[in-house]
Amino acid sequence: METAELQIRDYLERLSSKEPVPGGGGASALAGAFGVSLGLMEGNLTLGKKKYREYEAEIRDIQEKLIRIREDFLQLSDEDEAVFLPLSRAYGLPRDSAEHESIRRITLEKCLCDATDVPIKLMKKVVEALDLMEKLAEHGSRLSVSDVGVGVQFLETALNGAIMNVYINTRMMQDREHAGQMVHHAETLRQTGIRKAQDIFDKVEKSICRN
Repeated sequence: METAELQIRDYLERLSSKEPVPGGGGASALAGAFGVSLGLMEGNLTLGKKKYREYEAEIRDIQEKLIRIREDFLQLSDEDEAVFLPLSRAYGLPRDSAEHESIRRITLEKCLCDATDVPIKLMKKVVEALDLMEKLAEHGSRLSVSDVGVGVQFLETALNGAIMNVYINTRMMQDREHAGQMVHHAETLRQTGIRKAQDIFDKVEKSICRN
């Protein structure tokens, strides 16, 4: 069943079960969806207010982009499940002959690459979302800007969760050069995203705290 069609309680029951999916990768994608939903909330609370009229066109553009990204996050949650199942089966392929061992090795390598591509795509989407959240932090309603701060924390969780899946999959790859390239790409995305998230959070915190 697609993630978007599940009730939250049903999803949490599945997530906490012994079943292999959903797992950390899918949950990370959902964290991203929660994050941009809070950005959408901030935009909706800003639109129509006279004080922010000069930013209305920009906010509407941001809203449209965040809606698309939220759908991407939901799709990536499903993709994570789709690539994990072949990977779990590949680990169980027979190794009782040289031919079987070769088939297992080739199949496993492809599955590991596929399973690593998904969290990297997720991280790219998170960085894209953070650029939009930054604009909301600057031009959104001051009465609800705290939701942007909460949203970027969800997005940071998505980043950290995604890179865990990159690490766990690349460590098993036979092609160490390719594995290293994928890890480097993921770590660059994470560093960029963490800096953005922290900067946005700090600005939001400073704007709402009264010491």
